[in-house]
Amino acid sequence: QVQLVESGGGLVQPGGSLRLSCVASGSTYRITNMGWYRQAPDQREQRELVATITSIGSTNYADSVKGRFTISRDYAKNTVYLQMNSLKPEDTAVYYCQVRYSSGSFRWGQGTQVTVSS
Repeated sequence: QVQLVESGGGLVQPGGSLRLSCVASGSTYRITNMGWYRQAPDQREQRELVATITSIGSTNYADSVKGRFTISRDYAKNTVYLQMNSLKPEDTAVYYCQVRYSSGSFRWGQGTQVTVSS
């Protein structure tokens, strides 16, 4: 089993920045993609893709965060980061780390709260 530990969430003013981290440990051998999803307070049971990064570094972003967020990955440390700049109130959500395996299965982290408010 893989363990995912997220950190870096918090309260920030509009226009501010945060950096999320997710460290994977345990069964990391066949991890392919890593990514971040988020669930806003008004989204029931629905997690929105924020950004993903493949095993070869290809990235994908939601249109709503392009140009503001940057996903990166440290392969040696099995860690994925999400640098979030120019944060807006609508970015407020619980952010979840996800890892995918070559088998197609995936695992979620426990989530970290990001609140953008003045």
